[in-house]
Amino acid sequence: MSLLEIIDLNKSFLKGDYRLNVLSGFSMNVEKGEMLAIVGPSGAGKSTLLHIIGGLDKPDSGSVMFQGEDILKLKGKAVDQFRNKDVGFVFQFHYLLEDFTALENVMMPALIGGVNIDAAAKRAKELLTKVGLESRTTHFPAELSGGEQQRTAIARAMMNSPKILLADEPTGSLDKKNSDEVLDMIRLMRDEGVTILIVTHEDAIANSCDRIIRIEKS
Repeated sequence: MSLLEIIDLNKSFLKGDYRLNVLSGFSMNVEKGEMLAIVGPSGAGKSTLLHIIGGLDKPDSGSVMFQGEDILKLKGKAVDQFRNKDVGFVFQFHYLLEDFTALENVMMPALIGGVNIDAAAKRAKELLTKVGLESRTTHFPAELSGGEQQRTAIARAMMNSPKILLADEPTGSLDKKNSDEVLDMIRLMRDEGVTILIVTHEDAIANSCDRIIRIEKS
């Protein structure tokens, strides 16, 4: 069984009197442990696809089968638990909470999930060490470089040991050095068994993945 199976996904947005189709009959399978690049022109629905897979948005029709269960049929707390436990998100912009330290930001998903604060702090410190930020745990986002902020976001995404990581242009706002470091962190997650879906416009990143899925404009 595939970890993730997308079946005949359709999604459109209404803009005034015009309906814009962004996904039309889209299907794909993703095996456990794969690192998959999703590429295509702007407006083709790449980010929308990730949002649907992660339970942040709903399609007009179709199915998103995760470990054999259609997540589109989940409701209320079940959707929240899926996002919190099974999925990690990394976006182009880190979305760290400015009033919290790097350690507190990384702890947040575990605390939301009801984990004991001491256990959450221990896990967060381990993850920040893993991404090379053991000396930056008490720093606030404004005190971190762009690359450090994104590595903190990756540590946060790993906090609850997700089965799948959804990364939307995670290196899009970084220079080459920091991009390479962030990509190394993502590869490390793949080596630890996390399935990776990464939207990217960078050929070097796409070519480093196990497979490339191209989405064209509808």
